[in-house]
Amino acid sequence: MKKILQIIPTLDRGSAEKQMVSLATGLPKDEFEVRVCTLVRNGPLEDELKQAGIPIIPIGKKWTIDPWAYFQLKAAIREFQPDLVHTWRFTANAYGRKAAIECGVPRIVAAEHYVDSWKNWLHFRIDKALAPKTDRFFTNSSGVVDFYAQHGFDPKHWTIIPSGVELPEPVSSDPEKKCEILRELGIPLEGTPALIGIVARFCPQKRIKEAIWSSETLKFTKTNFHTIIFGDGPERERLLRYRSSLGLTDRVHFPGYRNDVSRFFPHFDLLWSPSEHEGQSHSVLEAMSYGIPVVASDIPGNRDLVVDGVTGILIPGFGDDFRRRRSMYVEKSLPLLNNPQVRQRMSEAARERIQTEFRVEQMVQRYTESYRKLL
Repeated sequence: MKKILQIIPTLDRGSAEKQMVSLATGLPKDEFEVRVCTLVRNGPLEDELKQAGIPIIPIGKKWTIDPWAYFQLKAAIREFQPDLVHTWRFTANAYGRKAAIECGVPRIVAAEHYVDSWKNWLHFRIDKALAPKTDRFFTNSSGVVDFYAQHGFDPKHWTIIPSGVELPEPVSSDPEKKCEILRELGIPLEGTPALIGIVARFCPQKRIKEAIWSSETLKFTKTNFHTIIFGDGPERERLLRYRSSLGLTDRVHFPGYRNDVSRFFPHFDLLWSPSEHEGQSHSVLEAMSYGIPVVASDIPGNRDLVVDGVTGILIPGFGDDFRRRRSMYVEKSLPLLNNPQVRQRMSEAARERIQTEFRVEQMVQRYTESYRKLL
């Protein structure tokens, strides 16, 4: 029985956190003993781990540099004596790998699931200092490998394992349930409007401001629609002001950060994902699993998932021509909103793509095989 310790900052409902929990609960129990260490805090995903009988070790890191948390982490590693430590996201990648090295853990791997454009020279210096003692880097997208290769990391040390989601039972949008959703969001019921969903952290790289601009343009086409933007982040107030300045408070809605976003997916007619860069978007994966056509930016992470013209639409970046890019979201969304037959074909193709290539079981199996090779 091999011991695996997963180290991650939190158990919030982020894409990396969801993948880690799916992996931890899906690994063969007769082959691996798994524990999860949360460096900063637990979160809503802890219930899934508890139900699977996986112990959670909370560290409670409070400051950027927290010697006590580092001491606690090393104590947890020494007590468990794992054969392999797998760290996720920058904070855990830094603290977790350093602690694992000092504790003499035989195998150390790190997950990088994002194009971390926010990193400065110090972050990369830490990453590069720990890289020689890292047996493998795991990511879910070729775009992440390319990003780190540009910063001096050897692509040969990286393994791409696509993210996975559970494939829900086919669900059609029940008119009564959709009316309940509309009332909950404060949307008028007249004409049963189309719903465009966006699920993202409110930061510049997600280009939510451009999606609001596109919503204003779409409004002038006389289409009966509403844009629902789930999430939170540092740009929230700025985006709310921008929405108000365009007179879209009755058309663009911000329900905030929700733990039950999947409840809304069956009622979306489209999902927009306008990010400037991504790893592999969990919201795109989840939308496709529900058969929701996706209109997304043509970047590596989205290109890995969306087959242009088949399971959704990819929008070129057009360089700095943001007006053309924003207009293209409207131009490509209109035929889908107005043609149920085209939307249905994309819906079926999207679910089929998830079924064949992006199921949780496939993701877990790929990690299992990688762990076996390392161990």
